[in-house]
Amino acid sequence: MRHSIRRALTVASVAAVSAIGLAACSAPAADPGTDTGDFEPITSIKLQLQWLPQSQFAGYYVALDKGYFEEEGFDSVDIVPSGGDIVPQDALVAGDVDFAVAWVPKVLGTLEATGAQLTDIAQVFQKSGTLQVSFADKGVPTVKDFEGKRIGSWGFGNEWEIFAAMAAEGLDSTSVSITTQDFSMNALLDGDVDAAQAMTYNEWAQILEVVNPATGELYQPSDFDVVSYEDTEGAMLQDAIWADTARLDDPAYADAAVRFLKAVTKGWIYARDNPEEAADITYQAAITAEAAFPVGPVHQLWQMNEVNKLIWTGGDFGIVDKAAWDKTVKGALAATNQDGLNLITAEPSDTAYSNTYIQKALDELAAEGVVVNGDYTPIDVKLTVGGQ
Repeated sequence: MRHSIRRALTVASVAAVSAIGLAACSAPAADPGTDTGDFEPITSIKLQLQWLPQSQFAGYYVALDKGYFEEEGFDSVDIVPSGGDIVPQDALVAGDVDFAVAWVPKVLGTLEATGAQLTDIAQVFQKSGTLQVSFADKGVPTVKDFEGKRIGSWGFGNEWEIFAAMAAEGLDSTSVSITTQDFSMNALLDGDVDAAQAMTYNEWAQILEVVNPATGELYQPSDFDVVSYEDTEGAMLQDAIWADTARLDDPAYADAAVRFLKAVTKGWIYARDNPEEAADITYQAAITAEAAFPVGPVHQLWQMNEVNKLIWTGGDFGIVDKAAWDKTVKGALAATNQDGLNLITAEPSDTAYSNTYIQKALDELAAEGVVVNGDYTPIDVKLTVGGQ
């Protein structure tokens, strides 16, 4: 299954911005310069998401809905969801899409395993949103309690924060029974795992939308022990926008990357300042898609609220923080899974991330009067049964 959401855009051709040479942020960034170059601007792009339409990706749907891609000279934009049947970085390597959203450790594993070259050109999530949730009477309040337990995970690279956190505590990863759970909290509710994996913006809300049979009311946070990986040494960078490293040497693609990031940044700014409307835009995209995870409008609003907390942490949008990147790499190098296998065995190349393109986009937006940094003021979202 592959679903493509397209919005036709009609705008006049825009002047090409400067060609940008690839420069990883572990080394001084190249000066983009002012030469407009001699190339035909790219006006049609495809973005591969990591999952189905939901507020995790609200900024992209808002940019589409509000015409921000049109403002940056794109005639058509396809947002391509994945229900697990498409691996974003694989689609990008294959040339099926122009950009992809994927977690950093997942891509690092792919890069080492295949020798492919991709570049993180914007780090959308600045913090980890992963949790490990257990019932309060199960005795799993901390990472130190993981040994010998049935720990739930979705797999597909989502398990690496578990093992990075265990490695930092000097724990034996081979003692853990990793149980594959579906994208719900059924494994926890059914007693199939001692601690289930959850995202702050999704599965955590899912279990708080379930009626506790003991009380007749919704479950409450106090019913659970929660390990937040952001509070551990296992925290890893998550949603990032990836580009094809080799193509970034093409001035037209580098130019498209900057314009694309400008539109995306505006989309996420709008989602920050208008969370209710952004959640509704995403909900409408989900209910009209060929395939979508069945969550209600209240759940989408919870998700929008929590996602904004991961993005807007005071700094400029999308900048890769070197300390957070290094922590992710350190955790990936230290982690071994239940079979004693490593995620990666060597440092990624210097081209694995670059702030050049997002900085260029932010500079242009700032010159246009757009405020590209700031914190998010959370709203109060009252969960309902099933998030409806």
